[in-house]
Amino acid sequence: MARAKKNHSMTSEVDMTPMIDMTFQLIAFFMFMLNMKEAEQNEHVQLPDSVLAKPPDAPIENPITMHVSATGDIYIGGAKTSLAGVGPYLNAEANSFQAMDVPLNEVNVIIRGHKDAKTGMVQNLMKVCLDQGYENFLLRAREEMK
Repeated sequence: MARAKKNHSMTSEVDMTPMIDMTFQLIAFFMFMLNMKEAEQNEHVQLPDSVLAKPPDAPIENPITMHVSATGDIYIGGAKTSLAGVGPYLNAEANSFQAMDVPLNEVNVIIRGHKDAKTGMVQNLMKVCLDQGYENFLLRAREEMK
């Protein structure tokens, strides 16, 4: 009686679809986070050094970030504007915050002034914000390295 040989070659394939899906989700997440950080930076602004500068303890809620260059130009969201153009922008932002039921006294206006920007320009920008109803201001400086 002859016995037949049994061929027991087992092959297993790993399904890579979930791993590829997760990789693309991570890439999209980090690209989104990178874009959020770019909104807080501007190549026209070099912050002044300060011993008192400290990073925030928690994320800032309801921020509006504005940049003042050394020449007095104002940048909001990457677009260059003048002091007269800030009012309409803030008015549109106020409408957005009202639609989200966020009062203007809870909105944080972040002003990043160039180290050589005139103090009067930053003060004028703050006055425009106050005239529109914004009350909270955060002035940015770079932490001085010891």
